[in-house]
Amino acid sequence: MKKSPQTSENTQADATRLIDARIADLGDWRGKTLARVRALIHEAVPEVLEEWKWRGTPVWSHAGIICTGETYKTYVKLTFAKGASLNDPKGLFNSSLEGNMRRAIDIHEGAEIDEDAVKALISAAAALNAVKKPARSKKPAKD
Repeated sequence: MKKSPQTSENTQADATRLIDARIADLGDWRGKTLARVRALIHEAVPEVLEEWKWRGTPVWSHAGIICTGETYKTYVKLTFAKGASLNDPKGLFNSSLEGNMRRAIDIHEGAEIDEDAVKALISAAAALNAVKKPARSKKPAKD
């Protein structure tokens, strides 16, 4: 079943409201960090879509998932869905380094955020999502 544009807009509004509530509910450095990272995501990709998935995870998408924003007791984690395919010249990725697809940035209390580098990663992830993969050609049938 296809969603109507209004349903899609309501989903976006709901996700935005839920992310706002998560930030407010945290009420500590984690909420401030998540809010700052969220702002950087919007600066890097103004047309980003906010989603709320997997029983309470903020997700930012543009032609596919860019990253998620999870909060834990001692850190805020930004997990990039295709992080292993991104160039990370500033070495921001410090978690989930062993996987074939994802990479993450764990931000601990008091850590400095290299805002320009984070925005560059966000932009690169959105650009990677926008690249259309070439259609797989069908092999000719063997006689």
